[in-house]
Amino acid sequence: MADELRGLRVAILATDGVERVELEAPRGALYGAGARTELLSIHDGEIAARQFDLDPAGTFPVDRQVSDASVDDYDALLLPGGTMNPDQLRTDPDAVAFVRSFMETGKPVASICHGPWTLAEADCVRGKRLTSWPSIRTDLRNAGAEVVDEEVCVDGQLTTSRSPQDMPAFCAAIVEQFAAVPAGRS
Repeated sequence: MADELRGLRVAILATDGVERVELEAPRGALYGAGARTELLSIHDGEIAARQFDLDPAGTFPVDRQVSDASVDDYDALLLPGGTMNPDQLRTDPDAVAFVRSFMETGKPVASICHGPWTLAEADCVRGKRLTSWPSIRTDLRNAGAEVVDEEVCVDGQLTTSRSPQDMPAFCAAIVEQFAAVPAGRS
């Protein structure tokens, strides 16, 4: 089914250091299912992507700064990883406030790899069951999360995955979870 997300608007929040595949593959899956995506960042212009956190991997054009975005304009949120990306996002007050506000709406949020760091900074993981890249699991536990080592973990509005190796399962899960949202709900 290629139209299960027809009419859905998905915000993708990322900045420099985003792991290319963690933005590109989910965005492609969402687009293939009919969703429209918009890349939000903490600055305008382009963001620099990485491969394996080390190698430059091109750029992505920014559609809007997160400081100018409204949670009400989107039906779902995607938080890709890469080590540097969420580390910068979690120090930006506008990015943290956007994530917190998004979680408060009950709309679906998906995050992979190091992406949940921003959720922890926004104090949105307390009492949630989720997974992530192994090196941030202690941070998530310290923020009150129940951390599991699973390919994909769905807990209410939150869908998380561990790493790029889990990408096929993650992409399928976010399409399924986002499809449960009525298009144009926002």
